[in-house]
Amino acid sequence: MTTSQLVWTIVKILVMVGFVLNWAGILTWADRRQSAMIQHRIGPNRAVIKVFGKEIRLFGLLHTAADGIKFFTKEDFMPPRADALLFMLAPIIAMGAVFALLCAIPFGDTICPSRLPTHWSEFFAGPAVPRWGICSADARSGAHPVDLTIAPLDVGILYIFAIAGQGIIGAAIAGWSSDNKFSLMGALRAASQMVSYEVTLGMSLVGALMIYGTVRLDEMVRWQSEHAWGIFVQPLAFFLFFTASVAENKRIPFDLPEAESELCSGYFTEYAGMKFGMFYFAEYAEIVTGSMLLVTIFLGGWALPFLHRDGLTISFGGHEVAHVLVSHMWMILLGVVTFFAKVIVVCAVQTFVRWTLPRFRYDQLMKLGWKILLPASLANVFVTGVLYLLLDTAGAGVAEGLKTAADLSGVLVWGVIGYLILSATIGLLKPIVHKQTLLGSSAEQARRRGGTKAEPMQA
Repeated sequence: MTTSQLVWTIVKILVMVGFVLNWAGILTWADRRQSAMIQHRIGPNRAVIKVFGKEIRLFGLLHTAADGIKFFTKEDFMPPRADALLFMLAPIIAMGAVFALLCAIPFGDTICPSRLPTHWSEFFAGPAVPRWGICSADARSGAHPVDLTIAPLDVGILYIFAIAGQGIIGAAIAGWSSDNKFSLMGALRAASQMVSYEVTLGMSLVGALMIYGTVRLDEMVRWQSEHAWGIFVQPLAFFLFFTASVAENKRIPFDLPEAESELCSGYFTEYAGMKFGMFYFAEYAEIVTGSMLLVTIFLGGWALPFLHRDGLTISFGGHEVAHVLVSHMWMILLGVVTFFAKVIVVCAVQTFVRWTLPRFRYDQLMKLGWKILLPASLANVFVTGVLYLLLDTAGAGVAEGLKTAADLSGVLVWGVIGYLILSATIGLLKPIVHKQTLLGSSAEQARRRGGTKAEPMQA
C-alpha cells in the first residue's frame, strides 16, 4: 500500500465512522424531541449551559452530551455470579459488528485522479469524466483511482450478512452471562427474533441481485444510476427489507427483547456505565448502517436521476433532450452529499415509525416474520424470476418501453424531492398553533346517553 492509498483509507474511515458517531448521537436527541412533539410535550430542556448569566439549551441537544458524560462516570457494576469474560465481551461484539459493516458500504463514486483540477481556475470548470468506462491511473503523478468505499470487496453484500449476523452473538451472551432470568429471556427473544428476520432480510434481496447481476454494492448503485432505482424495480422487496431491518435493530414495534414492562430492560438489564452505553449507542448506530444499506440497494446510493458521471443528461426513451458536462470534482461532492442526505431521511422515517406504532406481542412478531414476510419474499423471488425471463425474450419495443418507464421514474423522484423540500420549508416557516379539542367530561357523556342507573348500595 502506497502512502497515498493509506491516506485515502484513513480519510474514508474518518468520514464513515464520523458520520455514524455524530448522527447516532443526534438520533438520540431526535427520539426525545420528536416524541415530545408527537405527544404534545415540552421535550428535553433541562440540560443547560450558563454564559454570562444567560441559559443556553440548544433545543435539548445538550442532553445527548450529558448522557455521554453520565455513561463514563457511572459505576461499572458486574453481577457477582456473572461470567466476567463474556459479560465484558458482549457489548464489544455488539458495537464492533455495527462498525465493521461500514467498510463495504460505498458513499460515493470512484475518484479519477486524472480528472481532478490541477489549477485554481479548474475548480469551477474542471474536466469531466466519460459516462462509461473505468478510471485509469494518472499518467503524470501515477496516482491510482480511489473507490469511495473503505474496502471495496468483491463479495459485497455477502460480507454484510456475515458480519451483521455477529450481532446476535453479542445479545445472546449478554443475557446468558448476566446471571439474571429476565436478561436470559431477553437474550432468547433477541436471538430468535434476529435469526428469524435475517432470513427475510436475505431473501428479500435475492430478486434485487437477479436484476443487478452482481453482489458488489457499488455496481448496484451504478446499475440504478443507468436504469431506475431499486424501489421501482423491486417495490415489494424494498418494504420487506425495510420491515426486516427495523426488526433487526430491535426498535419499536419490534422491541420485544428490551420490553421494559415485561423484562425490566431485556438482555442488558445488568449492564451499567459505559457497557450499557455501548449497547445503547450500538442500537442507534444500527439504524444508520441499516439506512445506508437501504439507500445503497434500493434508493440509488449516491446517484440522482439524470445525473451521471459526466454531468446532467436528460433523456426519455433513448432520445436525449439536454446534456450538460459537469466537473468531475463537483459530481463526486454532489454524490457524497446526496448519499448522506438520503441516509438522514431514512433515519427520520424510522424515528417516525418508532413513535407511531405500538409494540407487537411476541407471538405476533414471530408470526409476521415466518408466516407473512418470509412467504412474501419467496413469492417475490419467484415473480422476479418469471418476469426476468419473459422480459429477456421480449422484443425491442418492450425494451424501449422499459427505458421510457425508467426515465419517468426519474421524473417522479425529482417531483417527490421537490415536494419534500417545499413541505419542509413551509413547515419550518409556519407558526406553531396548538389546538385543544375538549370532548367533555364523563358525566356529560353519560347524560347524553340517557344517564346512569343509580342503585342502592348493598351492605
